[in-house]
Amino acid sequence: MNDNVLLYLIYLSLALPLTFWVARALHRYGKVFLVDVFNGDEVLAHAVNQLLVIGFYLLNLGYVSLFMTSNVDVTSVQRLLEVLSTKIGGVALVVGIVHFGNVWAFNAFRRRAVLRARAVPPVTPNAYTPVAPPGWTGWAAPAASPSPTA
Repeated sequence: MNDNVLLYLIYLSLALPLTFWVARALHRYGKVFLVDVFNGDEVLAHAVNQLLVIGFYLLNLGYVSLFMTSNVDVTSVQRLLEVLSTKIGGVALVVGIVHFGNVWAFNAFRRRAVLRARAVPPVTPNAYTPVAPPGWTGWAAPAASPSPTA
């Protein structure tokens, strides 16, 4: 067997489990977070979670596939380990960047949900709610009305 083929087999045996492990962790922990973001709507949270995981798989498996090729001739075990560490390091960095992108997206969803929840008044206004008089500018004294002689 060619040493480059051995390199590819070892690379895939390390890169693919790493991608699947991170995707499973995103799916498991992202579900809990998204249920909170979508105010307990588990169906919507599950759908969004599935879409994010599918996108994660597509990006990372595509990168793993593209990064598999090598122009280096592997002539020793040392060279094999050097090339392999470069490839696995690149995959780990991309998986990490995509993972943080997903976490950022989850956080953006949650931030919007919190802002939406704050926009709703905590108590329904009623007839006893005082209304500011005309000319009221806040805590400062009301603006002086123009004098009739002016």
